[in-house]
Amino acid sequence: MTDQLPSRDWLHAPSVVAHTGHLNTALDALQIKQPTLPASFSPYYTPKLPCLPQHQAKLPLTRKRLARQPPICPRQLPDVSDIRPETITGNVNNINSNCPDERMKFVLSRLTYHMHEFVRETNLTTDEWMAGIQFLTATGQTCTDIRQEFILLSDVFGVSALVDAIDHPKVGNSTESTVLGPFFTEDAHDIQHGDSIASENKGEYMYVSGRVIDSHGKAVANAVVDTWETDDQGLYDTQYADRTEPDCRGRLRTGPNGEYSFRAVVPVAYPIPSDGPVGQLLRKLERHAQGYETLVTTVFPRGDQYLTSDAVFGAKKSLIVDLKQVDDEALARKRGFKQGSKFKELEFDFVLVKKEDADAARKARAEASAAKI
Repeated sequence: MTDQLPSRDWLHAPSVVAHTGHLNTALDALQIKQPTLPASFSPYYTPKLPCLPQHQAKLPLTRKRLARQPPICPRQLPDVSDIRPETITGNVNNINSNCPDERMKFVLSRLTYHMHEFVRETNLTTDEWMAGIQFLTATGQTCTDIRQEFILLSDVFGVSALVDAIDHPKVGNSTESTVLGPFFTEDAHDIQHGDSIASENKGEYMYVSGRVIDSHGKAVANAVVDTWETDDQGLYDTQYADRTEPDCRGRLRTGPNGEYSFRAVVPVAYPIPSDGPVGQLLRKLERHAQGYETLVTTVFPRGDQYLTSDAVFGAKKSLIVDLKQVDDEALARKRGFKQGSKFKELEFDFVLVKKEDADAARKARAEASAAKI
């Protein structure tokens, strides 16, 4: 077992995570979470799992530990010595058939089947297989505590968007979720209502406010709003080599009426990171509260030229918003903007779905999918 994953004090409080941004840009604003998330594992930690910190990733298999493993009699294992293209898939699934976790066994058997079918369909060569291995190795080596190249890879193949669409179906009038993206970090500063998440001279001022409510209009108080965005250069703080502390990101709780507000900057369009294996791949492809579900979403300002061709398939029509131009010097000062009298304003309410409603929607989808197999 690895060490227990690090936690935040507010992990089981209601919370919101979303982006406001042009596609591929973001005022990545929110996770809306509620206290009833399982204590043992939360979707919040998913982005950290593929590349855990070094002290967590090491699992030394000592002789003493090996000695404690129950012996396996070879006679209890199926005979898989007949290795031919038409038998190997069944052999792999047979050798894994003793797995006590039925869900894991099902997922791995389907993964094995589709991977093998891919190899057969494409007549994959040894050189191509090795190129794929080297690419995945480089992807893993690019991951750090503040950069998730594997999530980016999942994003550009549409896998992240597909998983999100299946696991977080839209229920009623709830706010649609979208992909988390590779730029989330856990070190955002806690801020108060009206505070700025961005340091000065990071871009055009923007004031963001709204409420977190449920699908019946009831306020969700004490929800955590976790927000992050790019600066006016289209870069996240994690993309600067001299980063010493978080910038253009922050975390706050909603008030008694579900209200939230903070100062930010207007996000600008940005490309996905091109200095890693996934960026190289895209160049070859020639592309650019309790009882509630955790919401990870992005809000996209209208007018961006890339809204219909998002590289990570996250720009949904329901998440496109209009920014209001405000030319009021007195209001600008009241809001805390230090320079100039103009700013953009975004008011957006996040609507959460009850956990039981989301579970029912997921169950219906799973049953429909199972019927097709």
